[in-house]
Amino acid sequence: MRRLLQWKGVMIMRRALRPAFLATLPVMTGYLVLGFGFGLMLHEAGYDVLMALGMSGFIYAGSMQYVAISLLADDASLAMAALTTLMVNARHLFYGVSMLDKYRGTGAAKPYLIFALTDETYSLVCQEELPVPQESRRAYYLLVSCLDHLWWVLGSVLGALAGSLLTFSTEGVDFALTALFVTVLVEQWLTAEDRVPAMIGGGASLICLLLFGSGDFLIPAMLLIAGMLIEYTDGRRGKRHE
Repeated sequence: MRRLLQWKGVMIMRRALRPAFLATLPVMTGYLVLGFGFGLMLHEAGYDVLMALGMSGFIYAGSMQYVAISLLADDASLAMAALTTLMVNARHLFYGVSMLDKYRGTGAAKPYLIFALTDETYSLVCQEELPVPQESRRAYYLLVSCLDHLWWVLGSVLGALAGSLLTFSTEGVDFALTALFVTVLVEQWLTAEDRVPAMIGGGASLICLLLFGSGDFLIPAMLLIAGMLIEYTDGRRGKRHE
């Protein structure tokens, strides 16, 4: 019986592999470029390929890894690193909550699924209509998370290797991260039925930027966005019950 269940699990994973791989191809193109840029900048800061592998494998925080290079270069304190990480990655708290139901029952894979929930992975697994049957969804979540993680690690290592072999200016490389966020936003805007949350996020961020300035607007913006989204969600639920 145990072997039968194991075989069934293997078959489910195999059926989910191809859809997961195809779904992550757009992310792969972005992650290879972004990871490559991170690897280049990390090498320029004086760190080797093993550091790139370790950071991308165990931190896996995208934009925060770019920021971490500056923190390492400036010998920032642990408190400053923690506060900066909270500011940069606070958005994960909000969209991570929406995955509680989807990730329920994922067993031993759940800690990794939580760890690997990046912006791009979220955009792939949060969809209601997935390219796999219901019984393969958990396998699909895991494979998408693993593949996206692999693309990021691969890009980082290749970038660090290229930095050690080639000499060229890395000025402007970090803008690739901004470009990816814009691409994800445009894709979600074109496919989403409800665009109000995106407008709330953009409007609240702009207001806080004008009020607090570029150095201090992030936390107020996140708090304002959270409050407005909660209010908007409650309002929609109220209309459904009427």
